[in-house]
Amino acid sequence: MALSIEQRLDRIRVRLDELTWWRERETLPVGGWTLNGKPIEVGAPWPSRDGVQSFAAGVSVPSSWPIAETRLFLDLGGEALATLIYADDNVGFGNDPYHKEFPVRAHDFRIEAEAVARLPFGEPVRKPHLNDARLYWLDGAIDAFRLRLSQVHEAATELGEHEVVPHLVAVAEEAFYGLEWPSGTEDYVARFAPQRGQQRIWQLPPLKDNPAPLSEEQRQSVIKADLKLIERLRELQQRFPQQGEIALTGHAHIDLAWLWPYAETRRKMRRTFSTAVTLMEGSNEYLAQSGFRFNQSTAHYYAQIEEDDPALFQKIKAKVSAGGWETVGGMWVEPDTNMPTGESLTRQILYGQRYFQQKFGVKHRVCWLPDCFGFSGGLPQLLKQGGIDSFFTIKVNWNDTNTIPADLFWWEGIDGSRVLTHTFNNPWHGYNGAVNPLSILKTWRNFMQKPQHPTSLLAVGYGDGGGGVTPEYVEREMQLRDFPVLPKARWSRVEDFFAAAHETGKKTELPVWQGDIYLELHRATLTTQSATKKAHRQAERALITAETLASLAALLGGEQPESLEHIWRVVLKNEFHDILPGSSIAEVYEDAERELNDAVGRALARQQMAMSVIVNRIPNGDVHDAVIVVNPSLSRRPVRVTLSDGTHFSSSDVMAPLGIKVFTRATLEPVAGLSVSESHLENAHIRATIGLDGTVTSLIHKATGREALAGRGNQLWVYPSDKPRDWDAWDIEEDYAKKGIELNRPESIKVVEDTPARAAIRIVRRFRASTVTQTYILEANGVRLDIATEIDWHDRHCLLRTQTPVAVRAAHATFEHANGVVQRTTHNNTSWDQAQFEVPGHRFLDMSEPGFGVALLNDAKYGHSAKGNVLGLSLVRSPVYPDPLADEGGQRFTYALYPHAGEWHEGRVREEAEDLNQPMLAAIAGGVAAAHYEPIGVDGIPAALSGLKPAEDGNGLVLRVYEPSGRRGDFAVQVPEGWKLGEGLGIGEERMGGGEGGGLRRVEVRRWR
Repeated sequence: MALSIEQRLDRIRVRLDELTWWRERETLPVGGWTLNGKPIEVGAPWPSRDGVQSFAAGVSVPSSWPIAETRLFLDLGGEALATLIYADDNVGFGNDPYHKEFPVRAHDFRIEAEAVARLPFGEPVRKPHLNDARLYWLDGAIDAFRLRLSQVHEAATELGEHEVVPHLVAVAEEAFYGLEWPSGTEDYVARFAPQRGQQRIWQLPPLKDNPAPLSEEQRQSVIKADLKLIERLRELQQRFPQQGEIALTGHAHIDLAWLWPYAETRRKMRRTFSTAVTLMEGSNEYLAQSGFRFNQSTAHYYAQIEEDDPALFQKIKAKVSAGGWETVGGMWVEPDTNMPTGESLTRQILYGQRYFQQKFGVKHRVCWLPDCFGFSGGLPQLLKQGGIDSFFTIKVNWNDTNTIPADLFWWEGIDGSRVLTHTFNNPWHGYNGAVNPLSILKTWRNFMQKPQHPTSLLAVGYGDGGGGVTPEYVEREMQLRDFPVLPKARWSRVEDFFAAAHETGKKTELPVWQGDIYLELHRATLTTQSATKKAHRQAERALITAETLASLAALLGGEQPESLEHIWRVVLKNEFHDILPGSSIAEVYEDAERELNDAVGRALARQQMAMSVIVNRIPNGDVHDAVIVVNPSLSRRPVRVTLSDGTHFSSSDVMAPLGIKVFTRATLEPVAGLSVSESHLENAHIRATIGLDGTVTSLIHKATGREALAGRGNQLWVYPSDKPRDWDAWDIEEDYAKKGIELNRPESIKVVEDTPARAAIRIVRRFRASTVTQTYILEANGVRLDIATEIDWHDRHCLLRTQTPVAVRAAHATFEHANGVVQRTTHNNTSWDQAQFEVPGHRFLDMSEPGFGVALLNDAKYGHSAKGNVLGLSLVRSPVYPDPLADEGGQRFTYALYPHAGEWHEGRVREEAEDLNQPMLAAIAGGVAAAHYEPIGVDGIPAALSGLKPAEDGNGLVLRVYEPSGRRGDFAVQVPEGWKLGEGLGIGEERMGGGEGGGLRRVEVRRWR
């Protein structure tokens, strides 16, 4: 009777299962446990599942057991950091469902462990018990044979119809036939009892304690069969050589916060890092021979370990020096790149690279962002300027509609800068891969650039919740060296992989991907947890402005400002790709909003200090009712300021870039012509008509005479079918708009402000349990209609958006992102166009045709749309996983409609967005001179300020600007007497050449000292 290959493989699987029950030659329970100082028996429940629990026990290994073959099995009932305390050293390791078996180093030691009643992905253990604790004498021969046969079975299964498969099945069967296997009933039944089928029997017979292990004769048959198996595999490898090459890197992706709060992440770091160090220090022969490598990104993690566990940090430094542990990434955290400003991304690189240089003596060349939700086209330029020429991610493989047609390619940013990019497609948990035939074979098969480059990268190790590599992975790699057909897989350094790829890039034409890498998934991360996003936007702006004011004060003769790195680090931490995007649990946002709001407070305090210095540097004079105004941008801006007492000024005066000017209250007269009623707002620039439904029924741009709207503006729509098929906090489905409810029956419309400087109309709307209060605001000299919004939200699985059809026809709309803009199609011609129904944008979205355009500005939002002639902005959404109360309650923000002449850059769209997000600053003083200062002068094409900050070495200032719209031209900087404009700098503030002249290229970022 001839069985099929599938049937024979199934038979091998069953026989493999039996080998598992003989791998422990002898076992010994570990007793004498205490939990928080009180006795606890193995199998007993924890008295409390809250907080961190402390376990301890003393251990004595039988003197007859060889230490090299002794293992500790530990299952404390949750996730733990366990430390084995020996007479001469302490060894720590993480204890979780994937890390339960550990080697020991001496016959006597003590275990101390800190455990939480959680699993790696934050799931609570509802009834935690001290499940198991035992020593066992490992039968290494059985263990190696079982694992090798398992890999033969896996390889044959994955290779499918390959002609080597019958041979693999045959050598596996032959290996079983060579075994001399015990069969005595008493020992056999006891050994086999844990098997799943046995556990389902109604009643097992009495079982023998400590059933006998294999006899020496039987063990020798195993060893002989394993040697024969290796021999046959090597013979097959000669006939069927390995195809392809995989560079393995050990890895443990640790989300800085996600389904657990940050306090738990700090423990996860220690567990995971301890496991990796212990694995590298093990005496296992496979470790000595394998060349095992482990990589870990994120400067913040190392800084936290340095604080929490200095001894572990020193061990990591030693492993880095020895070459086994590779620090990668070059950034402070693995941040979201859709929402942070260019200056934030710059600081991620600046402070990340500085930390790695200071602590490990290395600057990185590889940006490691495996799990982020799309990538700004402004990033390649910043990476190159930070010394990083390579980029790694795999998230692009998650696209729901289209596939980027390359996985080793040049990613070209909006300025033309290129970084070599690699993404692998591993179906076995992506960047949390395993060392097994499935991961290795399918990663190679999916590698599209194999005709150009011989190797693909593969990161392996349990992750997201940390954990990392297991000893089995290391052993598997050694065994797979003898296998036929499968790709050659060897441990490698990430930077070595990219170095080789760069050599290929010099010899071969690799594909090029231009612009942003838009992820066709997780679009809702641009909106979910709006309060955190608002606090982050405020923190970024408050810090940039605090540094700018302090630098202007120094240029006026004040002291050298201090670095604000310590505050920036808080902001950068909260840009992590599961914090800022809104995809974490409620506890994460309690922490994030507290930290970000504290950062805002500290930055505002420094702004006040700097303003005081500026005021004190102004000479004495006869202006006794002075208002000192500072323009913190590189744009000429009309004066619109609000004093601390709430007084608004909206005058015809214009402030120079980075200018400081002393006004009297009397000279800050508002522009005439502002008027308001319940149905209109009007000044010299625009006239807005408000309908009875609360929308803007007309918006006239007076300079051109154009009507800006092609329908009712600022329509508010609620979509109660915002129920993703998966990834609740992450996703918006493409059919969300199939059912919409317009909020077109206001409860009230009334004028709430009518002064010469400012006018306002308030409109209150309700949706079920929620309230939306909006105030249309027009300044006397305003060119935009502000819509200040307060939301009190109490409805789940609903998406609130504003939509405005504009009287503009254009094939593309312009969205601001880091240090520039991206243009996206307004049509749905292709699947690529159709997939972009919700896209990222920063402070503005604009649709223009020659001569005229309309922009939608905002001070807190990121989820935009522009299809046909309709500008859309997502305002709030309310998923229930992983935070059932996401966006519940109150939030405030402002967006604006801005009609303008010309294209967006001609119509000063960016400048108005700057003004909305960072108004001018003002201070009241008396007895000062009528002074006007321009500490830094700029000539040439328009440029935008990224940052004006103290140099990190405490010596001088750093000016960072960028060309925002795609122009080229001359650009020069003038500094005050006593100051010198030095050479151009890299992101690390090292000298790169290029002085005050030379101009700016399109969307170029430059910095000087």
